[in-house]
Amino acid sequence: MANTQTALKEAMTSIEGSLGAALVDYSSGMALGTVGGGKELDLTVAAAGNTDVVRAKVRTMEQLGLQDTIEDILITLGTQYHLIRLLKGRDSQGLFLYLALDKNRANLAMARHQLRKIETELEV
Repeated sequence: MANTQTALKEAMTSIEGSLGAALVDYSSGMALGTVGGGKELDLTVAAAGNTDVVRAKVRTMEQLGLQDTIEDILITLGTQYHLIRLLKGRDSQGLFLYLALDKNRANLAMARHQLRKIETELEV
């Protein structure tokens, strides 16, 4: 089992094109850990903003009466992918992994696969 920092570092090193990664509590909007980013990608701001995205989708699913779960949310920009993966474990309710990728260097399918693997190894 990996702790937060170890899991985020693994995301940065094992996923081609990674620009930054964060573990976020979407009930508060706070990043519990971040790796990467920089002045071009403020992960604290991204964590808070993507919390609104997750909350909106959860609320919409409730309004639609959908009895399903969100695996991940993909936001495609001109030069980047932003991947939000909601965690499923009993101790990780209300958390998501956030990963920003360089669109020219990343393989989205492999990034999703690797992020899923990192999720299973994460101990919160």
